Amino acid sequence: MLPAALRRLVSGVCQSARRPAVTGLVSTRGYRGEAPEDTKVDLIEIPLPPWEERVGESIDIKRRRLVYESRKRGMLENCILLSLFAKQYLNTMSETQLLQYDRLINEPSNDWDIYYWATEAQPTPEVYQGEVMDLLKEFTKNRNQEQRLDAPNLEYLDREYV
Repeated sequence: MLPAALRRLVSGVCQSARRPAVTGLVSTRGYRGEAPEDTKVDLIEIPLPPWEERVGESIDIKRRRLVYESRKRGMLENCILLSLFAKQYLNTMSETQLLQYDRLINEPSNDWDIYYWATEAQPTPEVYQGEVMDLLKEFTKNRNQEQRLDAPNLEYLDREYV
């Protein structure tokens, strides 16, 4: 048991720790998005090289590259969605479908666009409409209610592609 004087001292220190040391200096202005005085001069636009079809790439290499690119996205939602989609469909896609998928995941500069198109939150631009987008939209609906919490293990890569 602490002596009474020590208890009062500890209690006083604990009480003062809960009070702000200086009052009246806390701003009442909160952040509500972009500040009106923001000139955005410090905003850096990083130009991305345009997407180009890789001519001469073997179908096996293309599939393996697309598996990797499906897993390494700019946002976790697409990492999970596209890597699971790739696991299910890449090994059976035709060369035309692989080209559509390659263009779909690599040409848009914003991963959120792909996500919004796949979830049908926004209309898909005509250039990305096709069999692969239809498959992705259907896959995204998750009619079997699978738990999709993480990207799949890469063990399935050891299987031979058909």
